[in-house]
Order: sequence, then structure tokens, then C-alpha cells
Amino acid sequence: MENKKPLSPHIQVYQWHISSLVSITHRITGIINIILITIICLWISSLLFGEKNYEIINNFLSSLMGKFLILGLTWSFSFQALSEIRHLIMDLGYCFELRATKITGLLVIFGSIFLTIIFYLIGKVFI
Repeated sequence: MENKKPLSPHIQVYQWHISSLVSITHRITGIINIILITIICLWISSLLFGEKNYEIINNFLSSLMGKFLILGLTWSFSFQALSEIRHLIMDLGYCFELRATKITGLLVIFGSIFLTIIFYLIGKVFI
């Protein structure tokens, strides 16, 4: 006789929560940040090969697509930082209650959006 029910929680059975969304997004933004930090280092090191190579990348970053990329990078970094603070608090033994995990998860999501907007406005004023 064949057992058609999975033995452990499966993606079709499992109900999504804020904590799982924040956890998965934290892992994805971590990978994205590693890749983008490498690209930023390559961009800065392109100065060694002459100003012309640096200007090609700088012109791309001045375009609409480049600005969107910078905005996404800013959100990714701020999300990662806030999520790391959340994990640090949980490592200290706090915020394990269901309500607290929901609140801190929402704080991470909306806080990262808020920080992205703040950094955008600061950059618009100073640049």
C-alpha cells in the first residue's frame, strides 16, 4: 500500500508566515549582496585600467536601469542589516513568541523600505 501523504511538512501543506518570508528573503538578499559587493569592487578596481573603463560603468549607473539597480542594492543592504539585527536579538533569547516574531518581521520589511526611501532622499539632496 502506498502512502500518498508526505511524512514531513511539504510546501503544499505548510502555511506561510512572516518569519518564513523574512528568513527566505534574508538568504536571497545575502547571496545578492555578495554578488553585488564583488561587482562594486570590480567597478572600483577598473580605475586601475584607466578612466575610460570606469566611465563606461559610471554611465550605466547614471541611466534609469542603473539607478534602479542602486535602489535595489540599497533595499537589499538595509533589509539584510535589519534582518541581522533581528537575528541577533533572537540569538540573545528574546522575541520567540509568535506575536513578537510577527512584529519584528514586519519591522524588518517596512523598516528596509523606509531606510531605502531615506537613503534615496539623502542621496538626492547631496548628489
